[in-house]
Amino acid sequence: MKRRRWPVMIMVIGVLVLLGWYIGYTRHVVSQLRGAAAMQGRMYARIYEALQDTSVDADPAVVLLDLSQEIRESGLPLVVTDRLGRVTGTANIPRDIERDTARLRQFIVELDQKNPPIADRAIGAVHLGDNGIVTGLQVIPLLQAFGIVLLVGFGVYALIERGRAEREKVWAGMAREAAHQLGTPLSALAGWIELLGETVSGGTATRAVDAMGQDLQRLERVSHRFERIGRPPRDEKVDCNALVDRLASYFAARAPTLARTVRIRSEHPTEPVVTHGDQVLLEWVLEVLIKNAIDALGGRNGEVVVSARPLPEGGVRIRVEDDGPGVPRKLRKRIFDAGFSTKDRGWGIGLSLARRIVEENHDGKLVLADTDRGAAFDIILRG
Repeated sequence: MKRRRWPVMIMVIGVLVLLGWYIGYTRHVVSQLRGAAAMQGRMYARIYEALQDTSVDADPAVVLLDLSQEIRESGLPLVVTDRLGRVTGTANIPRDIERDTARLRQFIVELDQKNPPIADRAIGAVHLGDNGIVTGLQVIPLLQAFGIVLLVGFGVYALIERGRAEREKVWAGMAREAAHQLGTPLSALAGWIELLGETVSGGTATRAVDAMGQDLQRLERVSHRFERIGRPPRDEKVDCNALVDRLASYFAARAPTLARTVRIRSEHPTEPVVTHGDQVLLEWVLEVLIKNAIDALGGRNGEVVVSARPLPEGGVRIRVEDDGPGVPRKLRKRIFDAGFSTKDRGWGIGLSLARRIVEENHDGKLVLADTDRGAAFDIILRG
C-alpha cells in the first residue's frame, strides 16, 4: 500500500512546488516592472530637464551619458553600429561575445530577429534585444500549460485510484464473506474426520483419514487467507526452515507418481533462517510458486527444490526452482503481469498476486533468477 502512495505524494509535491515557484516568480516580475517604470520616469525627467535648460553652459553630452547609464542598469542588450556596420558601442552583452567579432555579428543577427533595428543617419543603427522580464514572460505560458496538465493528470489519477480502491474494497469484502461462509462446513468436516479416525484402524483407511485431515487443515489455512485480504499484514517471526519443510512435505505427498514422477524436496542450512512478515501470506506465495513449478514440468519427470538461505548482505532468500524447460526469454518480462498466463485454462493472477504480497506487504522482492536449466524464483526478504 505504501508504494501506491508514492505517485500521489510526488504529484502533490510537484504541484505545490510549481505553484510556489509561480507565485514567487510573479512577485519578482512585478518588482522588476516597478523598477523599469521608475527607470523610465527618471529617463523622461532627465530629458525634459535638459530640454528646459536653455543656459549657455548646458551640455547635451552629460544628458546622453546619464541616459546610457540608465540603459546599462535596465539590463537591455544593445549594440550600436555605424553606417558601415562597424560596432561603435555595446551594453549588457556577455564579455566573451563582445571580444569575438564573429560571435558578435551573430549576436546582432539574433537581436534583429527579436526586434527590428532602429536606423539613424547620424549614428547608424541601434540593435535591441529583450530584457529579463520579457524572456521570463515568454516561459510563463508554457509553465502554466504544464501546471494545468499536471493538475488534470493528478485528478485523473486520483479518480482511477479511487475506483480501484472501491473495487478492491468490494473484493476484500466478498473474500472475507466467503471465508466466513466456509467456516461452518469446515467445522463439520473436522468433526466427521475425527469420527472416522475413531472408527477405522490400520491400513489404507487410516492413511486416507490422515490425508483428509491434512487437506482439511490446508482448507482452513486457505480460508484464513481470504480473511486477511484487505487487512494490514502481520509482522511476526517466521522460521523459514520450517516453512519450506512443511510446504515441500505437503506437496511431495500429493505429487504425481504414476504416469510421471515429480520429486519435491527442501533444502536449508542447519542453523535457523529467520525473517519477519506474515507467515500465512508467505505460505500463499510459496504455494503459488510450487504449483507453477509442478505445472512447468509439463507431464515429464522432474524435481522441484524449495530452499531457504541467509544472504551475506543481510536478509533471507527463499527459492523455488525446477528442472523443467524454463521460461522463454520473450516471456520473462510478462510473467508477473496480471492476466498473463501460458496455460490454456490459467487466470494469470498467481504470480501477480505473489509479487504484490512480497513487495507491498513485506517490502521484499520476487524475481525470476538466472539459471542454467529450468526456472528459479527468488523471494528476497529482510532478516
